[in-house]
Amino acid sequence: MATATSTMSPVAQVGETAGVIWHTLNENGPLSLAKLTKAADVPRDVVMQGIGWLAREGKIDIDENSRGRVVSLR
Repeated sequence: MATATSTMSPVAQVGETAGVIWHTLNENGPLSLAKLTKAADVPRDVVMQGIGWLAREGKIDIDENSRGRVVSLR
């Protein structure tokens, strides 16, 4: 996976991570937050911001099950 570099602005890094999240979900289907964070290979807080970005755009669903939250594309 492509990793956002530290020379990017924080907003650019979140946008880049949102793209990585979208592509990861497109290729692998629904994933838990832990697996998505591992696949994105960026800090968890940036992954959460990327998820928020995609959620605000209406591109993902976040469901809760007995083991935690699962993120999927709409």
